[in-house]
Amino acid sequence: MTSSTRDSSIINRFDGAWHRLKLLVTSETFLYVVKRLLQGLLTLLLASALSFAIIQLAPGDFLDTLRQNPKISPERIEELKEQFGLDQPAIVQYGRWLLRVVTKFDFGTSFAYFRPVSSLLLERIPATLLLAIASIFITWAIAIPLGILAAVNQNRTTDRFLQVISYTGQGFPSLITALLLLILAQNLSPLFPVGSMTSINHDDLSAIGKVLDIGWHMILPTIALSITSFAGLQRITRGELLDVLRQDYIQTARAKGLPENRVIYVHALRNAINPLITILGFEFASLLSGSFIAEIFFNWPGLGRLILQAVTAQDLYLVMGSLMMGATMLILGNLLADLLLKVVDPRIRLEDLK
Repeated sequence: MTSSTRDSSIINRFDGAWHRLKLLVTSETFLYVVKRLLQGLLTLLLASALSFAIIQLAPGDFLDTLRQNPKISPERIEELKEQFGLDQPAIVQYGRWLLRVVTKFDFGTSFAYFRPVSSLLLERIPATLLLAIASIFITWAIAIPLGILAAVNQNRTTDRFLQVISYTGQGFPSLITALLLLILAQNLSPLFPVGSMTSINHDDLSAIGKVLDIGWHMILPTIALSITSFAGLQRITRGELLDVLRQDYIQTARAKGLPENRVIYVHALRNAINPLITILGFEFASLLSGSFIAEIFFNWPGLGRLILQAVTAQDLYLVMGSLMMGATMLILGNLLADLLLKVVDPRIRLEDLK
């Protein structure tokens, strides 16, 4: 191959890569993602300012507890106050915190743990995500088929029975559900573990054993998170599918002699599933907020318990970091739900998703 041929080949590859890059940058999906991320950054900024202001309105601070300890001298209290920046006006504290977050991704140091907030968050986020994702999977795996079953048997015994279950499940608050499951676990012990994420001998188990051990401990908190979500999703699935089954094109498909299973699962369900994907982001958000109760009752080492402990101790920077991380997860969850809807139905314009 001559030098000119090699140069021409390199130029062609470069032109092709440049063309693909231009198509990506100018594509609807890319522009939508950039727009949503910028909106998300603005949301985080406003949420951080509001959260900081609310925390400052609370009486006292973390050092008030230490002041009640006679073994800690007033001089040491003043040193800690200066070390944590609590001797500065609130606006200065917020400005310094925000600057560290933007420039160094540093959420500060936890007052209670004397550790970087970032490391504490990274330890707890996987546990919360694991619980939320498992709950979403179980909820959808059960609610969608039962919603379809209720819709195709409208006003029959099966439909009425499933409606009773859904209304009952939706009427139970997560607090009551978690409490009942905790009582059940204590009565059936050691069939179900009462709390924590792992057993005492977790480190001695094999890789498969560790996975099964975590899964065993996930059963009750996952059920506690899933019951209310399952009930609501089942009702929505039933309603959406019934609306689609009344459409003219469904009646036309039946008139053409298509099998009922094909009409329901190919034509009707494909269009009924879109609104369900839309609420996926909100479902993720509700699970994250509901994880507080499950994590507290079942001693699950997630973000919810960490936020509660931080609020109780008035650990300013840990509260701020936890709230910002939770808000980020919600924003990304809603964005992923919109993108998934676009993948399922390419006819949808992302700009129409408000």
